[in-house]
Formats: sequence, structure tokens, C-alpha cells
Amino acid sequence: MPDRYAVVGHPVTHSRSPWIHACFARATGEDIEYQSIDAPPDGLERTLDAFRAAGGRGVNVTLPFKEAACRYATELSARARSAQAANTLSFEGARIRADNTDGAGLLRDLTVNLGRAVASQHVLLLGAGGAARGVLAPLLEAGPARLVIANRTLAKALALVAGCPGAGRGVRPEALGYEALSGESFDLVINATSAGLTGAALALPASVFRREALAYDMVYGRATAFLALARAAGIAAHDGLGMLVEQAAESFYLWRGVRPDTAAVLAALRAH
Repeated sequence: MPDRYAVVGHPVTHSRSPWIHACFARATGEDIEYQSIDAPPDGLERTLDAFRAAGGRGVNVTLPFKEAACRYATELSARARSAQAANTLSFEGARIRADNTDGAGLLRDLTVNLGRAVASQHVLLLGAGGAARGVLAPLLEAGPARLVIANRTLAKALALVAGCPGAGRGVRPEALGYEALSGESFDLVINATSAGLTGAALALPASVFRREALAYDMVYGRATAFLALARAAGIAAHDGLGMLVEQAAESFYLWRGVRPDTAAVLAALRAH
């Protein structure tokens, strides 16, 4: 009987995770079953309890439950503790281990799939919510020359900087409001806001992109205003589809101890 896994969110019918993990399972010979579960907004714990009672071995957690997943767990990885959010839960008896593979997925997509180093680069991270918090520590660990967090509400960016565990090691992140970005320029600009989901435009000057910069939107499958701004400025721009696949591969590795190859899966998703 295959081991059971799932992605849990609300809504979740659009998720590509079941297809991605099915590809990983076929490629690695792992005997798993992976489904999607739409949990009611107030029913994450009940949903997870029922899945565990039915023999579930682990879940991916997506919006809006990543912070609640941390509270549900009995132990947190360093990555989940740093982000105060989890996208991967592993079940073993009474133990519920929470991890966050978003940062690892982003870094692998940037450095392996897109061939863009983070070390010694000037990095701008847009947003100060859960998505930004999930990737901040891995970005700092990659050794940028400078990392600026910009947010529409400066106080939120300042709070994220103040609470960053890595703030005392290596480069110290800075916080700016959008209005202070005039005259600033960066090698790598990452959009971790929800603007791409709502269709909103960000109040960014095109000058934030250096001539050889890369613009990266963590949203995938949408022609966002952020990507349009970058392309209009002649800047290479990419969505977060590669991050989706790479964070899934990291979760698969945590569960099965096997790291699947992602190139074919990502190419198939891009083709469709």
C-alpha cells in the first residue's frame, strides 16, 4: 500500500503539487500517493488530525495555513523557526515535524536553474510578510553584499529586520520604504508581495534594476505588473514556477530521503 501525502490549503484545487509529486515518485520509484485537500479556514487542525489518523505520512501546507502549521507541529526545524511558517509537515507517531523549504527552493531555482549567483550581489526583497520571511534567512546565508527589504509599510520591514536571526552574522539586512528606493539599484530584485495575485502594481522606479539585473516574482503562472515593469526596462524576468518545483523536491527529499531530478518536471510545466 503506498504511503500517503497531500497538499493542504484553501483554496487548493489549482495546485500543481499532486502532479509534481507523482512525477517525482515515478522517476525515483517511490511508492507514494499524493492528493490535494481543501481545508476550511477554521479547520486546519481537524483536517490534519483526520489525515494522520488515516495513515498520512506528511503534507505540504499552502496559503493560508503556513503559520498555523508551525503551531500545530511538535517540533520545528531551524528553517521553520526562522520563518515562523511551515510548508512541510512530517508525521511519525505522535511527532509532527515542521520545516520550510521555500527558501531552499528559491535559492536552487536562482543558482542552478537560472545560473544567477546570490553571493556578493546587491539584493532587493520586496515585501515583509510570510513569503519574505520564509526566504530571508536562506538569502542572507547565500552571502549577498547587500540585502534591502522594502515594503509599503516601513514599520513591517523594520520589524522583519529586527527579528531576523541572521541579522548579527555577515551582511545586516536593511529596511526601506518604497519611496526611499529612488536612486537605489540592485543586481537581483525579488518580489515576495501578494501584488501579483491581486493584479496590483508596485510603486517601483525602473532605476532599481541594474543593467544586468534579474527580476524574480515568487508568484507563478501570471503576467504580473512587476514582471512587465522589469521587461519594459529590458531586464531578464522570471516567475516562481521553478521555485515551486524546487521546494517540492526539497519536501520530497525530507519525506523519502531521495532527491528527485527537477529538470524534466520544470520543462514539462513550462511547456504547458
